[in-house]
Amino acid sequence: MRTRVISLALTLSLALVSAGTAQNVELLGAGATFPAPLVTAMADDYRDLTDGRVTVNYQSIGSGGGIRQFTEQTVMFGMTEAFLSDEALAAIADAGGGVAFNMPITLGDVVVTYNLPGVATGVVFDGDTIAEIFLGTITSWADPQIALLNPDVRFPPLPITVVHRSDGSGTTNIFTNYLTKVSPSWADRVGFATSVNWPTGIGGNGNEGVAGVVQNTPGAIGYNSLVYAALNDIAYGFVENNSGNVIEPSLAATSLAADITLPADTRVLVTDTDAQDGYPIAGFAWMLMYENLDANNAITSRAQAEELLKFVLWAITDGQDLSEPLSFARIPAAVLALNLDMIRAIKWQGEDLGAQVLADAGY
Repeated sequence: MRTRVISLALTLSLALVSAGTAQNVELLGAGATFPAPLVTAMADDYRDLTDGRVTVNYQSIGSGGGIRQFTEQTVMFGMTEAFLSDEALAAIADAGGGVAFNMPITLGDVVVTYNLPGVATGVVFDGDTIAEIFLGTITSWADPQIALLNPDVRFPPLPITVVHRSDGSGTTNIFTNYLTKVSPSWADRVGFATSVNWPTGIGGNGNEGVAGVVQNTPGAIGYNSLVYAALNDIAYGFVENNSGNVIEPSLAATSLAADITLPADTRVLVTDTDAQDGYPIAGFAWMLMYENLDANNAITSRAQAEELLKFVLWAITDGQDLSEPLSFARIPAAVLALNLDMIRAIKWQGEDLGAQVLADAGY
């Protein structure tokens, strides 16, 4: 009942604001391609909810670009699957922005995609095999290590073409973090980051670019968010987790992987967790926000700051209804609570604007 009352209060609050002013507001954001389909859907719904008064302009340029534009203050919010480092947080604080918040907006899978004529979704991989392929050690789909995991699959006699991201990418951060945990060879030779020195393969720009190269290259293997694989009808693999269970990427398996105790700042990667039935290559997408919104040069008025906070509040509550149809998992209740705490701390020129927005919506 309380959830319904709060939801009604939030909707009423948005409607009253929309009716009470004719001012149009554009909210500028940029970053990760991983959650872009969800953020775009949220933007469309929110525009309709506010009768076209509030427009969310999100540029899907990759996590690296999103972090850069956020720290350079050319956008009001960033999106990334690679949370801000201690160094980045310190630089923002030194510039007067206060604490920079990493607010999880959604949770999704990174899947191993491939183009094998006659072979459907469901090829089984374990961590070591994925690492050896992306290290360039396994170079053929006829390799015995792949066959051992898939005794009933007849693989075409094709060489493996590795496809990876060419831009700074939170999807890469999740994928390489997983490989670092499961493969000592990968950890020693490559490591994890939004951009790494790939031992082999060809690059594609964004999730869209990797999906396109895989689609058009027989024998190719890459990595994408589940939603891009689904939208482009690209086959993807099932992955053995550290409990020895072969897991199909799914909303339920993703949620299980993230069912862990989170720090207050939410800066944690949920790859290769101990969840017995959890999918091992999963991760959050974070929205980046300044504690002191007036310190962000992209936000020039209190009205913009208030509308930004209202959009964020809607995105982490009612906007979550858009997640599952697009193959994203809802943020867990514990994450929502942490996000609300962060919103409550956000200010505009010393005013507790976040707390006011929450109070107006019934929180």
